[in-house]
Amino acid sequence: MQGIKDFIPTNKKSRYIQSLLDVGYDTIDFGSFVSPKAIPQMRDTAVVLDQLDLSQTNTKLLAIVANMRGVNDAVQFEQIDYLGYPFSLSEIFQMRNTSKTIGQSCDLLKNIMETALRYNKQVNVYFSMGFGNPYGDPWNEEIVEQWVERVKTMGVRIISLSDTIGAAHPESIRRLFTYLIPKHPDIEFGAHLHTHPKTWYDKVDAAYAGGCRRFDSAIKGFGGCPMAKDELVGNLPTEKLLSYFTQNQIAQPLNTLAFENAYNEAQRVFGLSTL
Repeated sequence: MQGIKDFIPTNKKSRYIQSLLDVGYDTIDFGSFVSPKAIPQMRDTAVVLDQLDLSQTNTKLLAIVANMRGVNDAVQFEQIDYLGYPFSLSEIFQMRNTSKTIGQSCDLLKNIMETALRYNKQVNVYFSMGFGNPYGDPWNEEIVEQWVERVKTMGVRIISLSDTIGAAHPESIRRLFTYLIPKHPDIEFGAHLHTHPKTWYDKVDAAYAGGCRRFDSAIKGFGGCPMAKDELVGNLPTEKLLSYFTQNQIAQPLNTLAFENAYNEAQRVFGLSTL
């Protein structure tokens, strides 16, 4: 929802997220504790959280944070299991996304990890521009692994490699997961793929073939990173991901009837003009 300019009413957000809680996902990225000036759509995250009924679900909640003010707000809520922090491997994009250098981002991540430990939260680090970037910054698999090693020493155990602008090629996706996963069995690697409608299958197939078993997705592919480019590239559509699992006979535990309800709720919330 973060890139949508028109404010979505709080009750619509909470009703939609409640429908997702019924599906049986492992984790839902439900909101962000970020500056309301930078991302006005997320200014009601705390209220949305208060409206959710978590009594009948095992799904965990993740909140995005970009500074210590957001971290200190998020850790006050017992309902939140994960803090998500976007850590860019591109200096240019790190400045664009959080107004910090990579060095400042490292210092912030150390503080996030210390605070998360005190409040019994886990941290999911998103490696923005994880598969390369359009800004000309140095990138190769060895550089990515160096950053894996560095954040691992801070205590990070979940890293989502992010195709932030939807430009990664399937071969680079497969090769990077194949390279990293055997080297770091103590890290849970995930795929956060932004995709165009014609490219999603090959990217998912490449990540799965490379050993990835944690995928981020959004119903109908709504969303994208508003800090990346002027034109949003949508997220990996959940319904496409489920069709991949079905086609390849990969078991998944989701409640299909609940998913249909959440899909219909997404139609009501987002309409047809959000991408």
